[in-house]
Amino acid sequence: MSALQGKVALVTGGSRGIGAAIVRSLAREGADVAFTYVSATSEEKAKALVAEVEAAGRRAIAVAADSAVPEAVTAAVGRTVAELGRLDVLVNNAGIFPYGPVEDVSAEELDRVLAVHVKAPFTAVQAALPHLPEGGRIISVGTNFTDRATMTNIALYTMSKAALGGLTRALARELGPRGITVNTVNPGPTATDMNPVDGEGAEEVRTSTALGSFLTPEDIAATVVHLAGPGGRLITGTAITVDAGVNA
Repeated sequence: MSALQGKVALVTGGSRGIGAAIVRSLAREGADVAFTYVSATSEEKAKALVAEVEAAGRRAIAVAADSAVPEAVTAAVGRTVAELGRLDVLVNNAGIFPYGPVEDVSAEELDRVLAVHVKAPFTAVQAALPHLPEGGRIISVGTNFTDRATMTNIALYTMSKAALGGLTRALARELGPRGITVNTVNPGPTATDMNPVDGEGAEEVRTSTALGSFLTPEDIAATVVHLAGPGGRLITGTAITVDAGVNA
């Protein structure tokens, strides 16, 4: 029997990159999976991912939802439960990468980044809690920059993702009596379409790691799946950094 057989997961920002790898990996372990996507350009990828999961024998739904809109986040949780029957695992993965000097950050950009990285996970947890059973899992995807800022022009990104650490620790205490675990996975340099291994500065990034390698989305997904499964039942209130040794 697969580790997550009979479970239902919701992954925010699941149509590409790390999110899509998490969706595939959860489904491979037996879970039915809902995931959100925001951009019209991601719709075809979302449809293809649903078809891929269904072809492997699991149920999947793609929900168009902008994580910057609280009502959309809440509705995504509701649709997951309505269509898949339950909710066992919430993965807060949706994110954006603001990059630039702190003095250039506009009020509008600040509000959107905080909405996606801070308000959306909090809102998703609020919406999910009435449905999460004992043994439920809440997993957020952060960044290794919250442990060590290894480059410049990332103040807004790092600040917003750092909030997940506080949320994780506090929720672990609050929800522990209900048998729900709460953790964060902090990826390092991961090869995605937004961070290609042959892009500008890629070689410098590669050599900054102890292992001399970019991570793959599947590397991050493997840790998420471990936390979601039986092996993660006593892991809570912590951040696991998966960064090939950048922060070593």
